[in-house]
Amino acid sequence: MDVTYDFTGRTAVVTGGSAGMGEATVRAFAESGASVAIIDVDAGAARTLADELATRGLAALAVPCDVTDEQQVATAVRATVDAFGSLDMAFNNAGIMLPPVDSADETAEAFDRIVDVNLRGVWASMKHELGQMREQGSGAIVNCSSLGGLVGGDGRTTYHATKHGVIGATRSVALQYGKHGVRANAVCPGTIATPMVERMAAGGELDPEAAATGVPLGRLGRPEEIAAAVLWLCSDAASYVTGAALPVDAGHTAQ
Repeated sequence: MDVTYDFTGRTAVVTGGSAGMGEATVRAFAESGASVAIIDVDAGAARTLADELATRGLAALAVPCDVTDEQQVATAVRATVDAFGSLDMAFNNAGIMLPPVDSADETAEAFDRIVDVNLRGVWASMKHELGQMREQGSGAIVNCSSLGGLVGGDGRTTYHATKHGVIGATRSVALQYGKHGVRANAVCPGTIATPMVERMAAGGELDPEAAATGVPLGRLGRPEEIAAAVLWLCSDAASYVTGAALPVDAGHTAQ
């Protein structure tokens, strides 16, 4: 069944929007009529995607931005509002994962890098999105957590800590901003066939076959399936949903 939304007249931002789940969500928003800001540290990839969408008559803006730099995030949000007039939906998707390491051997530099992108980046993105949404009196934010925000993970202590933190921040914002007409939710992807997962498989960090057979649905997820969850959470169909952490993980966390 094809599910479609009409986001005509609305504006979305997607951080980490040039590849994987971010790219799929950018495409889904744009194809549903939204104007989309592609916020990504890879300026070239963001421009390439924006240019492609523009050739199809879709509204997209490439905004170079490192989400660990709050001033860059503030500038990116302002550029989006200046270009499109509002900020109605956000998918804070930018995140990283470093190779697994024994917790007793993890460096402070690795810890800081993961926290800077996965947690500080979401904090900065929400902070500046919320300022605009509060002024408008409406908005929907979806933060990308992970199945790692719901369970622990051998060798990835800091990654899982950040993804748990994303859920805590999301729930807290949901409690505070409901009175401003803003909803905040998190999506928790399982193992999705993205470039990051491909790199993990190539580096021996992940066995895709084992990951597929280890979940009830018996396969890896597709980026488009995460995009579908994000669009639903941003849509009027989810108008009574806030503070949720939605697993999209083929049943992994049900086991």
